[in-house]
Amino acid sequence: MTPLTRARPVWLLALTLAAFAVQTDDYIIIGVLPAISDTVHLSETATGQLVTVYSLTYALAAPVWALLPVRIARKRALCGALTVFSAANFAVLLVDAYPALMALRIVAALAAAMVLPSALAAASAQAPPEQQGRYLATVMTGLTGAVLLGVPAGTWIGAALGWRATFVFGGLLGSCALLMLVRTLPRAEAHAVEERKTLGFMVRPLLNSTVTVILLVTVLTVAGNLAFQTYIASFLSGVSGVTPTVLGVLLVCSGAGGLIGTQVSGCLIDRYSPGRVFALASSVFCGAMVAFAGIWLVRPVPVVLAAVLLVCWSAAAWAVPPSLQSLMLARAGREAAGQAMAVHSSSVYIGAALGGAVGGGVIAAGMGLIPAAAAVLAFLGVVILLPVLRSRTARAALGAAMVERKHETTT
Repeated sequence: MTPLTRARPVWLLALTLAAFAVQTDDYIIIGVLPAISDTVHLSETATGQLVTVYSLTYALAAPVWALLPVRIARKRALCGALTVFSAANFAVLLVDAYPALMALRIVAALAAAMVLPSALAAASAQAPPEQQGRYLATVMTGLTGAVLLGVPAGTWIGAALGWRATFVFGGLLGSCALLMLVRTLPRAEAHAVEERKTLGFMVRPLLNSTVTVILLVTVLTVAGNLAFQTYIASFLSGVSGVTPTVLGVLLVCSGAGGLIGTQVSGCLIDRYSPGRVFALASSVFCGAMVAFAGIWLVRPVPVVLAAVLLVCWSAAAWAVPPSLQSLMLARAGREAAGQAMAVHSSSVYIGAALGGAVGGGVIAAGMGLIPAAAAVLAFLGVVILLPVLRSRTARAALGAAMVERKHETTT
């Protein structure tokens, strides 16, 4: 393989920017929630439903978009969705009423539900077979970067220029990704559909026990992570007396750890197997959660110790998604890449909602129990998935996928 083929193409960076845009848009509203509440004359609790409705719309729409048996190329669908996504954000400049703002968030979520799964599917379909894990991990860094850079930047823009400028920022991100994809995504690799596929044809690759287990494990692992992440500020304040300023520094450190974990995960997937990477990342995640539960018992502890554990947690948490995505693609096959990524993406949002509910329930019994609950959920994911991966049927299917990738590499 030549150095040119090893280099990351520009279209992959465009897909990563698209992921960065939609993930930023999902969480960016949190930083300007008080200002929006003042404008629409509602409580922050009521205004916060803009976030809930966005997530719920995404979770329901992602698999529906992927399973619609329409004759459309992936590049056209991706660019069209980014156009609608950007327009919905820019249109916030024209509204003042809460119902209109809610409608625009729903439109943005409907578009985002097509963008992210399509970006992951395009990265998988167009990646050199021996670098599929790294290409998926590259797109996933867009999600990590949104937490590390996008949301803080949007919050700062909202404070400086008004909350509507925050949504304009989201629209500009989507527009930049759109322009890059229009110019760089190869037409020959745009996944054009040669014939109209029936719904049964598109659903069939997902109707097997291994895919069901992977989706269940995704829900559990994401729920475990979000149960802890949702209340991380309160936990760190209790365990180390972290102030808001120090918390900002710690979150940047955890974001950097997430970027490293994502990239390392992609490299390990290509070198070994996604199942082993999942087991390793989940084990580190559980270890970090157990350590957090332990230091809560001996609090207060030095901030440095909390920071080290935070980086380990973030690296492990962000190393899990590429491994599960690779397992989904290996089991469903490249022909069903779009459906697989959409359904998997939807399960992530279901897990996020479950994690918030679990965290809220556990916190009533004691803040120190949250990392323990997160560890239990992640451990359940490992316990459920590993026996399935060791079964003869699953090994044969995954082995066939690996053989296909190696064959494509040699040809």
